[in-house]
This record gives sequence, C-alpha cells and structure tokens, in this order.
Amino acid sequence: MRLNNPFSNERPIYLQIVDRIKVKIITKEYRPGDKLPSVREMASLMQVNPNTMQRAFSILESEELVRSHRTSGRYVDLDEEKIAKLRKDLAREQTTAFLGSMEQMGFTMDEILEELEKLRKEK
Repeated sequence: MRLNNPFSNERPIYLQIVDRIKVKIITKEYRPGDKLPSVREMASLMQVNPNTMQRAFSILESEELVRSHRTSGRYVDLDEEKIAKLRKDLAREQTTAFLGSMEQMGFTMDEILEELEKLRKEK
C-alpha cells in the first residue's frame, strides 16, 4: 500500500512519518502489541530512505510508543493509557492549530463555535 499524500516541505520528513505512525496507533490501525513492518518495508511503503525511517522509529522508541525487540522487530507499546493520552494530545494540537488559523482569518470564538455547530448539524 503506497501513501496517497506526499510529504510537505514545511517539516522534516522523519517527523511527518512519526506523526503518521502516531495516527495509525491512535486509530488502532496499529494496535497495542502489533508488530510493525521492518525499517526497509516501512521505508518502501513511505517511499523514503531507510535511514529516514530508522530516525522516525528511533523517535517513536524514545517516546516509548514503540518497543524494539532485538531479534524480532518493533512492536506498538501495550500501554493503552499512554495511547489514550497520545490521542488527546494530538487532538489538542489539531484543535489549537485550527483555532489559530480561524483567529488569523478574523473569526471570533463565538463565530468559530457557530460554524462548528452548523457543521455538526449537517452530519
């Protein structure tokens, strides 16, 4: 499976990969305890250099979202509370960015909430 959306030039690719894997973890595409593809497999899927993929995995390991087992590969951490916290943290980041963009366009908080309510009713 190849990725549809290319990487942006705004941030280093390895950080964008970290973000994508985090989303896969919080949406349970990668479940706690799941084995992740190897560095080479994942690099091929993401269409990046294996060194870039290794760097992304290293960050995920340092954040303790992924655990490396010397002979058998990398696995998603089993701590469901950590994953739930990650989900909330990512939601806060997205919400903060959205609110910042809307405020830059001149919307007040009341106007933003009004637009959100309209969209909620449409769904």
